[in-house]
Amino acid sequence: MAAPLDLDLLRTFVAVVESGSLSAAAPRVGRSQSAVSMQMQRLEQAVGKQLLIRNPRSVEPNLAGESFLNYARRLLRLSDEAWANVTRPEETGSVRLGVPDDYAAFLLPPILSRFAADHPLVTVELVCEQSTSLVKAIEDNRVDLAIVTRVQKQPLEIIRRERFVWVASPTHVTWENDPLPIALFEPGCAGRTHVLQALGDADRSYRCTYSSASLLGLIAVVQAGLAVAGLAACSVPSSLRIVGENEGLPPLHDLEVGVMRNPNSTDAAVNRLDDFLRRNLAQIV
Repeated sequence: MAAPLDLDLLRTFVAVVESGSLSAAAPRVGRSQSAVSMQMQRLEQAVGKQLLIRNPRSVEPNLAGESFLNYARRLLRLSDEAWANVTRPEETGSVRLGVPDDYAAFLLPPILSRFAADHPLVTVELVCEQSTSLVKAIEDNRVDLAIVTRVQKQPLEIIRRERFVWVASPTHVTWENDPLPIALFEPGCAGRTHVLQALGDADRSYRCTYSSASLLGLIAVVQAGLAVAGLAACSVPSSLRIVGENEGLPPLHDLEVGVMRNPNSTDAAVNRLDDFLRRNLAQIV
């Protein structure tokens, strides 16, 4: 079994490569030039390969050194993150998080589970409303953070793109009706806009059989075979089937998801959840 890599040697190696010489790296790691040289010799002996090309006045990595550099940086970054996570004081407090029903039920659980494990003393209070209402909730100081779906021309950093799909009852062929019966979320909702835009672009006639902010109500209408609808792919229940172009329905644009923050919310707990959401939302599959 190979001996574990010495993080001090890795830190010096990165400093040497980034500085371009042993002498320039020495003050960065708080050692003499001769000590830095000895460290690099020890590292090359440990890995059993030459990692550096030593020129008269400079040093540069060879092919093996370039590859090793990537691993060295990752190991050092992971070490720093682990140290910071263990030594920082535990935050306490409460965060009011706004989130639409479909994301709350299907996208949020794994994120909140991991956040709770890392920050057990932080309480997260969920406020479930449509994205348009959550924008107002931020303005009214009712929530600290909100996960929202971007509407057209809204200035919002896009953290995640969520596939938006047509859904229908598995026991009905509702899409064959003309005009097409559709169920829609409330006016102003990005999903509603996407559905109407797709139908308009395809010149497909339709009639709205249901309009509400309720996700459960929309699912019930579709499951009964009374309409088709557009849903975020992450929120499609097993009681519905995904349909699309094979059934003659026009393609739908993806939903753009981001996080809004109340500028008046400056607590450490809010900072932690904000950072956690921005780092983890895109990784949920």
